[in-house]
Amino acid sequence: MAFFSSLFKKELSVLGIDIGSSAVKIVQIKKKRGRAVLETYGELALGPYAGIEVGRATSLPADKQIEAIKDILREAKTTTLICGAALPLSSSLIFFISIPPVPEKQISDVVSIEARKYIPVPLNEVLLDYSVIPREETYVTEDESTKTEKQGHDVLVVAIHNDYINSYQSIMSGSALAPSFYEIEIFSSIRAVLDQGVGTSMIIDMGARSTKLYIVERGMLRSSHIINRGSQDITLALSKALSISVGEAETMKRTRGLKGGPEYKELTEIITVNLDYMFYEANAALLNYQKKYSKNVNKVVLTGGGVLLKGFTDLAKISFQTDVIYADPFSKLETPAFLTEEFAQAGPEFAVAIGVALRRLSELE
Repeated sequence: MAFFSSLFKKELSVLGIDIGSSAVKIVQIKKKRGRAVLETYGELALGPYAGIEVGRATSLPADKQIEAIKDILREAKTTTLICGAALPLSSSLIFFISIPPVPEKQISDVVSIEARKYIPVPLNEVLLDYSVIPREETYVTEDESTKTEKQGHDVLVVAIHNDYINSYQSIMSGSALAPSFYEIEIFSSIRAVLDQGVGTSMIIDMGARSTKLYIVERGMLRSSHIINRGSQDITLALSKALSISVGEAETMKRTRGLKGGPEYKELTEIITVNLDYMFYEANAALLNYQKKYSKNVNKVVLTGGGVLLKGFTDLAKISFQTDVIYADPFSKLETPAFLTEEFAQAGPEFAVAIGVALRRLSELE
């Protein structure tokens, strides 16, 4: 009986949940014939739940977040409660440490001891996780191999306060969802927008409130940085400079961007000034990494809703002088062919939700 039931095993659907500063995004997928298939997806602005404009960042109380999640699940016509959820980078402390050479079973204890130097609260108040960064595979002699072992390990450490996890759990349970995991958005993005390879890439994730930078080498996070400026700052600068409402400024930014032409010269200048600051910070992080590790970053991947601004890519290419591409996380899913162009345009906004959903789907295998 078990044999036949496995032959006709029901295909389970899963959700990826991403609660951003200005919108909540959800993606529902299932596995069919060995491929992840998109079933439904949706996005809902959070501004109106706080009585402010669409596109504005907000910090909603738990009951309002639950209301928004329930609304988007209903509007997207989701059919499952099986999910994973992303946590914002700002909720965590991420750092890198070097530990001495110790047996594998002792690494956890050594990491906990070293982590105390970086975490400003008692360790029993945080959820601590870590990953040993693998050393590069090179052809070495036995003597050189022994020398490398004596160098110890580089370790990526992530800490999240228990109170934050508990507050997220209450929001999920209030929404009738039961995530099997919570994951920092940085790792969701990496899974969704990068293919496996040996190259080094920088991911620029521009949200409403901030812009996150991730440098990833051989699939492993090697550096992260937050720029406290996002797409909302451009909207507010336009509103102030042009003496128009925030809503009008947001509409003008979305419809014209950097492609408004000569009659929108002031609009172009204001947007350019703000983006130049972000690109300057990103270039500084990129150059610092290249200098520290003597390695070139050969690709910049743009993600997050803010990068959908018209003309963003052109300015980024001038700034970084390297290959600059839009994230296309929907390409990792089977989607209706006639909507390929629409999904390519929407991709940067849904990278985190897709990354979470892909991890949850892999847990069912």
